[in-house]
Amino acid sequence: MNNNALVVKENSLIQASYNLTLVEQRLILLAIIVIREHTHKNELDYIAFDKPVRVFAEDYIRQFNVNSRSTAYEGLKDACKALFSRQFSYQEKRGRGVANITSRWVSDVAYIDNQAVVELTFSRVIIPLITELERSLTSYEIKQVSQLTSGYALRLYEVLVAWKSKPKTPKIDIDEFKGKLGLTPDQYPRMDNFKRIVLNPAIEQINKHTDITVESNQYKEGRRVAGFWFNIKQKKTKDKTIEKNRDPNTIDWINNQTDNEVNALNPKQLARAVNSKKFISDYAHLVMPQNPANSSSSAWITHMATWLKKDPNKFTKRPMKEYLDDEQADRF
Repeated sequence: MNNNALVVKENSLIQASYNLTLVEQRLILLAIIVIREHTHKNELDYIAFDKPVRVFAEDYIRQFNVNSRSTAYEGLKDACKALFSRQFSYQEKRGRGVANITSRWVSDVAYIDNQAVVELTFSRVIIPLITELERSLTSYEIKQVSQLTSGYALRLYEVLVAWKSKPKTPKIDIDEFKGKLGLTPDQYPRMDNFKRIVLNPAIEQINKHTDITVESNQYKEGRRVAGFWFNIKQKKTKDKTIEKNRDPNTIDWINNQTDNEVNALNPKQLARAVNSKKFISDYAHLVMPQNPANSSSSAWITHMATWLKKDPNKFTKRPMKEYLDDEQADRF
């Protein structure tokens, strides 16, 4: 598995409340990567026909630097037993109201002993939250959390990375914050214990092992600590090696911007471009009629946006800006 592979979740799922162990969280992350890889290859039966995805114990061991194979195998077995009953809660706008939704992560899950492999099928409500590019998504490279050994640290990283383009997060009520970390409001009632056991070790791991640094700030209502907000800074990284004989400020065809700006093209822009009437008119002939990409607008967007990022030289009829400014095709 590629260490730079992206974990992608819809923002409502990032902000959801749930309680998963560290091993269960890691298993879910690897399964998200696997199902997105299948989707990118246009193998849409994993979505349309509830085909289970396979996560190999060896990938788990390598990705998270697990020293003991027997520990990894037993941990994955236990995770499979517990994962079926795990639930999560999130909110979704419905007209003028807000739906408070509770759902399961998986519809079935199995551990195959003699193959050391997990097979799981995501529940139907999960699929669009981890595969559809037109949604509001948060993504990060799997390597950023590979060295986190605290389940609280992993969840806190996910919650905070959604805000990493901002200097600070909004204020988060203490009970809501505990829910995001998988705790109930009555756990760790003493704030000094909550900080010592949960929050401070999580922040220490994030600052040491990930691409961001975090500083917590508390706010009070009277004498009571009512919640937290966080300062977030992106760590500086070494500049990527620039392709030889190519000026980094050369204007690129894709959207009339420089290379660096093209790399920052966000999922919403990709989705809008490939669903424009001009794009569909220009490139519909590349997709055979029986291809599952033609089954729905979401399937088309996922397939073509992925293809566009991987092989932009196939899509040079117009500047990308022309597609971004064009009228959107009807959804079906």
